[in-house]
Amino acid sequence: MRMAMDSHSSSFSSFKSYLNALRDTPRRLARRAGSVSATFDETSHVRFRYGGNMRKSLHWYDLICFGVGGMVGAGVFVTTGAASHDKAGPAVVLSYAIAGFCALLSAFCYTEFAVHMPVAGGAFSYIRVTFGEFMAFLTGANLIMDYVFSNAAVARSFTTYLGTAIGVSAESNWRITITSLPKGFNQIDFIAVIVIIILTVIICYSTRESSVLNMILTALHILFIMFVIIMGFWRGDSKNFTEPSDPSHPRGFFPFGAPGVFNGATLVYLSYIGYDAVSTLAEEVKNPVTDIPIGVTGSVILVTILYCLMATSMSMLLPYDLINPEAPFSGAFVGKSNRWNWVSNVIGVGASFGILTSLLVAMLGQARYLCVIGRSNIVPLWFAKVHPKTSTPVNATAFLGIFTAAIALFTELDVLLNLVSIGTLFVFFMVANAVIYRRYVSVETTSPWPTLSFLFCFSCTSVIFTLLWWLVPPGKPKVFVLGACLMVVVGLVVVFNYAVPQARNPDFWGVPLMPWIPCVSIFLNIFLLGNLDGPSYARFGFFSVLAVVVYLVYSVHASFDAEEEGIGNLESGIKESIELEDLTPKFQK
Repeated sequence: MRMAMDSHSSSFSSFKSYLNALRDTPRRLARRAGSVSATFDETSHVRFRYGGNMRKSLHWYDLICFGVGGMVGAGVFVTTGAASHDKAGPAVVLSYAIAGFCALLSAFCYTEFAVHMPVAGGAFSYIRVTFGEFMAFLTGANLIMDYVFSNAAVARSFTTYLGTAIGVSAESNWRITITSLPKGFNQIDFIAVIVIIILTVIICYSTRESSVLNMILTALHILFIMFVIIMGFWRGDSKNFTEPSDPSHPRGFFPFGAPGVFNGATLVYLSYIGYDAVSTLAEEVKNPVTDIPIGVTGSVILVTILYCLMATSMSMLLPYDLINPEAPFSGAFVGKSNRWNWVSNVIGVGASFGILTSLLVAMLGQARYLCVIGRSNIVPLWFAKVHPKTSTPVNATAFLGIFTAAIALFTELDVLLNLVSIGTLFVFFMVANAVIYRRYVSVETTSPWPTLSFLFCFSCTSVIFTLLWWLVPPGKPKVFVLGACLMVVVGLVVVFNYAVPQARNPDFWGVPLMPWIPCVSIFLNIFLLGNLDGPSYARFGFFSVLAVVVYLVYSVHASFDAEEEGIGNLESGIKESIELEDLTPKFQK
């Protein structure tokens, strides 16, 4: 810690020193922005330097429960209705299957990194060892902000669903309206704050206890989901798969055609977000080589099955044109008869448990992201502190918990259809690019330009396809142009696969069918990014600019000082073979 304090003194010891550092920003930026961290540094030196290891207490079944709990939140109770009513009709079942397949591809990319680098930094660490410090900071900062705002919104939605469960209007009975504040910021929600504080204390105390709580809540939530599924198959009618209530509406299982199925997939994909938080727990897994692949991929597959069954159940309950886009499951029973109104209350209870589990997993993930960003010296080292007794990142957890609670106290946020914004999808896109780059580029033996050129051309072609999909009106010309774009995309992958050999093969677990699977993940993430609204891009741009400013006025100087003091990244001359040799005993324990 003495060295860390000395490193700050060089640029931040006085106002004059800081002004000198700002004048030297261009040179420092050129030196640090593209600096790539070594895997050995991420997994060994950095951890011990700032508080040691987090306690290894998790197994594969803990990760599956965390993954299921993180994904199956309140979103599925709403996105299903909008996707069926407006996008896909009864074929929303296939929309969920396609979205689950997309999530599984992204999960493969996360898993390869998490097995090779079992650290708490998740996507931040993965991007830092491939594309450098600046891109890692930019993506990490946006991801943390997405976590904070989404968690605040989820906490407020807990109040709403809890009111639904007991038949009380949360807005009129549990929230305090202050007329002097502007609309959107004038409803005080103390229940949301209390929930966040309780979960923050539990997370600070122990990851093991957090896992036990998550298992209990997830088990209860799945019971309610099974209740919804059984009710749908019992009370539903198979003719609703093909017959709308209004004969003038499109008929059949595919009333909106194949485009509707894919448009529905873009909407329901948001219900799968949460598995990325599982990768941040890799540092606390006892056997990363076997537990992480089972935990991450197993949770995505299990959730996909549950979602498809829920979508089938809902499609049997009502014709697609009668489904309530905002409350599909509870709305299916309200108004049928008074003796079935209680079902909507039960669904409210199930959604409340889902909100708690997704909130718990997201808060675990956001704290571990900030902890590892602190270890890299680009935010204050105080955030990197791991408590010696609890072996948890207490400072990062408490800070983000208080920040989230303050926002949830008074800010109205749209949680139900936009639980995750552009920042998270951008990180998925970056991780898929990073896993290709890491497989095909070794700094000392291969040139990065063929791989970078391929990734750039592939991404640009995917963007063109996405723009054509959303902007060009339906017709034969559109089909021809989209087909031509797909042929170019496939051709790029084929040429790259044969022209550029892999620089390394993973020793423990790797993405199969490289580079096809991460390429499909890149393509699908870009396609999903095209479905986001303007405010999402505006928020991403605002926080990206804010992150760049923070990096220029603080992070690059703190990182430069740490390197000067010898506690930054290891020298680039460290060879990958040495890294793997040092890592192997950790995996074999």
